[in-house]
Amino acid sequence: MDFNSIFLIEELVIITGVERQREKKQKKKKMSEGGRYQLGTIGALGLSVVSSVSIVICNKALISSLGFHFATTLTSWHLLVTFCSLHVALWMKLFEHKPFDARAVMGFGILNGISIGLLNLSLGFNSVGFYQMTKLAIIPCTVLLETLFFRKIFSRSIQLSLSVLLLGVGIATVTDLQLNALGSVLSLLAVLTTCVAQIMTNTIQKRFKVSSTQLLYQSCPYQAMTLFITGPFLDGLLTNENVFAFKYTPQVLVFIVLSCLISVSVNFSTFLVIGKTSPVTYQVLGHLKTCLVLAFGYILLRDPFSWRNILGILVALVGMILYSYFCTRESQQKPIEPAPQLSQVKEGESDPLINLEGGTAVVTDDVVPKVPIWNSNKDLHDA
Repeated sequence: MDFNSIFLIEELVIITGVERQREKKQKKKKMSEGGRYQLGTIGALGLSVVSSVSIVICNKALISSLGFHFATTLTSWHLLVTFCSLHVALWMKLFEHKPFDARAVMGFGILNGISIGLLNLSLGFNSVGFYQMTKLAIIPCTVLLETLFFRKIFSRSIQLSLSVLLLGVGIATVTDLQLNALGSVLSLLAVLTTCVAQIMTNTIQKRFKVSSTQLLYQSCPYQAMTLFITGPFLDGLLTNENVFAFKYTPQVLVFIVLSCLISVSVNFSTFLVIGKTSPVTYQVLGHLKTCLVLAFGYILLRDPFSWRNILGILVALVGMILYSYFCTRESQQKPIEPAPQLSQVKEGESDPLINLEGGTAVVTDDVVPKVPIWNSNKDLHDA
């Protein structure tokens, strides 16, 4: 073997070694990015659970103890405070303002406001049991819409885990089922608008490449104005009381301010969770929050409960664990693909409660006691 051949072999070995080192670095970088994304998703889910459970407890005290029953009007104040907080954050350059399709933002914001109002009307004109059935219907409706219009495929395992989850929540929360024509129509409209709004939250962020903060900042004014205009009328219709004639004691004002401050975190985490995962995952998380609120009431507030409630919560938890497991397994088996465009959402449902890939509205997480509880924000609603 001559000198040139030896030189070429040595050069090939060096190049191969360099390529292997480069591949190792790229692999480590991908693993590091995946770890950071998963940590961010866990943080978003944790923030959503903590803030939503906190605001439900605060609003429950505001309604049950202090007699402030104006849920829709309060939600408009939540959104106004959220917008002001985001405006301050923008001024401090904590995020970048990214304008995009103004009509899409306006339509999305108004639709969100309408869905919140309809959910409150549904609670007001239906029994608690039928209202809980309305919330349970949001998941299958979302699955149906994503399957029909986005060609999204949900495996049998995912469908099974969602069925177990819905069965458990139904056992734990659904009591009487009293039907009436007006209440049924309102519930149907509430389910449809909520599903569409949550799907839009996810698709708008992906299509226009905007963050949850940027979308929330631009849509908040439209949501707030929709509820600010209609809230006093809806609340008067449901409670026969005037929000402007209510006696605002210092204690009431403290709880209202506290509720508005917590709502900033609730609204932000809702958009963040749906943007990072999916509308279906957000609904699953909402039912987890419902079970946590129920458990909190049983353990700390000594609310009345039965073995049926405990059984339902346990079944629901099994469904949530199965859903997260199957989603994680499917996301690990699926090859890494570029972020899908709006017209190319054909992926399987692989957005677990602790997601492995990248990817949001304000309704209440209430458990809905005898008095209408906050079903006003999609964060609050969902449940």
